[in-house]
Amino acid sequence: VMFSLIFLTGSSLSDQVHQNPADMYKNPGQTAEITCSHRIDTYNQILWYKQTKTGQLQLLGYMFITNPSLEPGVTNKYSASKAAIENGALTVNDLQQNDSGVYFCAVSKHSDVRSRRSCTKTARQPT
Repeated sequence: VMFSLIFLTGSSLSDQVHQNPADMYKNPGQTAEITCSHRIDTYNQILWYKQTKTGQLQLLGYMFITNPSLEPGVTNKYSASKAAIENGALTVNDLQQNDSGVYFCAVSKHSDVRSRRSCTKTARQPT
């Protein structure tokens, strides 16, 4: 039995935000790695999401500069790395059937603590 993971990057910025691979098929127990890169000079954060079966987006974690931070409860399933401001990777460990789905990367400016304002841009590219 094979399980598929489909990864999308999202909207009008698709020429500046890239996710690789666009889709992937793996067997149970294997590991999947997704990379995200961008060319938006002032953006220093990469965020990772998984679309649930109900269509909602679940935040898996984010990476500011080169420091990954995963959401509580997902740290055993996922790991993240970021080699530079403009690129990073999400790894899904020990794949199981419920890991199949659509994964998104988004890029953002880090929130300004004083103003609590942040701007997130995603580029969506159907596969």
